[in-house]
Amino acid sequence: MSEGKTVRVTQVASGNGRKPGQQATLVGLGLNKIGRTRELEDTPSVRGMITKVAHLVKVED
Repeated sequence: MSEGKTVRVTQVASGNGRKPGQQATLVGLGLNKIGRTRELEDTPSVRGMITKVAHLVKVED
């Protein structure tokens, strides 16, 4: 990964009623409300978290 590369993640669905691990992953990404957007570092760990909640978020490179 190149230095300073980021990915924009927006929550598009609620974490309510989801598995606790998925709710915790949303909080870990800094998302806990629909429509909230975060600019995150593009690292393998962040990509793994995004994959875990892919059905709840929209990702823009």
